[in-house]
Amino acid sequence: MEAETSPDPRQAPVPLRVAAAVVALEGVFAVVFGAVEAFATTSERAVMGATTSLFFVAFGAGIVLCAWGLSKVRSWARGPVMLAQLMSLGLAWNFRGGETWWISVVLAVPAVIGLVGMLHPETVAALNEE
Repeated sequence: MEAETSPDPRQAPVPLRVAAAVVALEGVFAVVFGAVEAFATTSERAVMGATTSLFFVAFGAGIVLCAWGLSKVRSWARGPVMLAQLMSLGLAWNFRGGETWWISVVLAVPAVIGLVGMLHPETVAALNEE
């Protein structure tokens, strides 16, 4: 009779890895958006452009750091990631209808995937075992 091999407790379960990958992509997108905003800033709106750019770069870098934390099964990353996904859903709700419906879809789909991955029982168990 073969002995059952227990999964490596340090190994992230598949739903957590999927959530981490989606969150990392969201973070990279935010950093790129911040960089594009920096280059598109005009002198008439220098302060607004600079602060917007700085916000998105810092937010994106933070989310990428949290995605790394999730991939290493670190529970400290759970809260910021959940908050970011809920914020994305709120933004998606604001863009629904009219000509901006596609922005709503682009924001909502990864947020839902991230939330499902974060709330999956395997993910919850892995993050609670830390």
